Amino acid sequence: MSTIRYIIILLAICLLGVYADPGAQRYEPTWDSLDKRVTPTWYDEAKLGIFIHWGLFSVPSFDNEWFCLLGVYADPGAQRYEPTWDSLDKRVTPTWYDEAKLGIFIHWGLFSVPSFDNEWFWWNWAHNDTKYINFMAKNYRPGFTYGDFANQFTAEWYDPDKWAEIFKASGAKYIALTSKHHEGYTLWPSTTSFNWNAMDVGPKRDLLGDLAVAVRKQGIKFGAYHSLMDWYHPLFLSDEKSGWKDTDFVKAKSRPELEELVNKYKPELIWSDGDWTAPATYWNSTDIIAWLYNDSPVKDTIVVNDRWGKDMICHHGDFYTCSDRYAPSVLQPHKWESCMSFDKKSWGFRREAPLADYMTTEEVVHSFVQTISCGGNLLLNIGPTHDGRIPLLFEERLRQLGAWLGINGEAVYATKPWVNHRTHQNDSVSGDVWYTYKDKNVYPIALSWPKNNQLELGDIDFKTVNTVELLGTTGQLAVKEKGKGVVITFPSLTPPIKLDYAYALRIKTK
Repeated sequence: MSTIRYIIILLAICLLGVYADPGAQRYEPTWDSLDKRVTPTWYDEAKLGIFIHWGLFSVPSFDNEWFCLLGVYADPGAQRYEPTWDSLDKRVTPTWYDEAKLGIFIHWGLFSVPSFDNEWFWWNWAHNDTKYINFMAKNYRPGFTYGDFANQFTAEWYDPDKWAEIFKASGAKYIALTSKHHEGYTLWPSTTSFNWNAMDVGPKRDLLGDLAVAVRKQGIKFGAYHSLMDWYHPLFLSDEKSGWKDTDFVKAKSRPELEELVNKYKPELIWSDGDWTAPATYWNSTDIIAWLYNDSPVKDTIVVNDRWGKDMICHHGDFYTCSDRYAPSVLQPHKWESCMSFDKKSWGFRREAPLADYMTTEEVVHSFVQTISCGGNLLLNIGPTHDGRIPLLFEERLRQLGAWLGINGEAVYATKPWVNHRTHQNDSVSGDVWYTYKDKNVYPIALSWPKNNQLELGDIDFKTVNTVELLGTTGQLAVKEKGKGVVITFPSLTPPIKLDYAYALRIKTK
């Protein structure tokens, strides 16, 4: 058979479809055509197959594979929020924040170089405050500018792992570092802050990124303070001049800077500030927060405060700060935080501060106890030095606070305010006793050792008491009924047992 004749026969077979497999036929994209296909024989002969369901629903592995789609038992972050206060205020605050109770605030920036008076150094100097004019004239050459401080912000002794170890020892569960204060200088290599950041000028290092890594190794959540404003940024000043009708600064600097911070470092807390000069509509705050809740890489765990525009404080946010050093002393209807500093007169480090200006450990513990009893968290501030050290006094008192928590943490972490139909959080008879509650245990925390070892509590019903113990000691305490309350006998302690600052009881209820 000639080659040409052989090829013709093969073509005829293929074209006619004789003995062809069903797959060799062409089908039109219509049901009428597709329904004519003959099912391959292997399928009918197989009889048994194995179905494999495997995907993201395998992580919770609860109820069924529609877990995420239905939103059943889903985290609050699974919900979409509209950029309106009405929608954003419906978000449930992630539980980690309420359970944490204690955070460390860190004010560090160019103001740490002069380390004089407070962290508003540039503003006060620029507004001709006599104290600042005299300080500069005495200590710096003529013509020295605030920008010149950047080269002196050296951070040569900065050891983020050491910082993180101190924070761990303090008992803190989260931190908030000033990623950028009102001066505009960022502690990370921000792409929106050219030559005004810690990588370009000063320590030539990503100070923020290094600390984020270090604290996470210690199991501490990383958070960032971020000022919406830059005091002297030309676009900010121009927008201010327009009466906040122009938003060039927000579009070019503030918003992209915050998004970069969140996308790159994934802080689980944003402590916003610098908002008070302009309304929330100028800052486009609802849109920023909606992005944080809906689409940011930390949408399921992020918490934000209440400083997002003029007159917004104490109205919107996962937690309210209401004012610096806020201490309402009564139970609040919304989660709140007291931010306060060891230094009673400054957030940044002050070289001239006398010892009397620093809170004692006892003062800190007492404030902390009252705060958590009323449903708040404590954000305790320190101010590092320009060369990257945590002053020894801060370190000592943080460790002392941690030692107290090592004994009394059960009465602190993951507790709730003890309501029990009461209108106050301290005891009705012994006013320096504050209550917390967890797992059917009531924790009265006394701010002083009771006289003659006898503590009278007017809000404890004797009939509900099972046992009473003093945290840090062994054995049960004697308790007797007195009127509508009880009297508890404290133990006579001998060394090496040493309890300080405040004394927590565990009352197991029936």
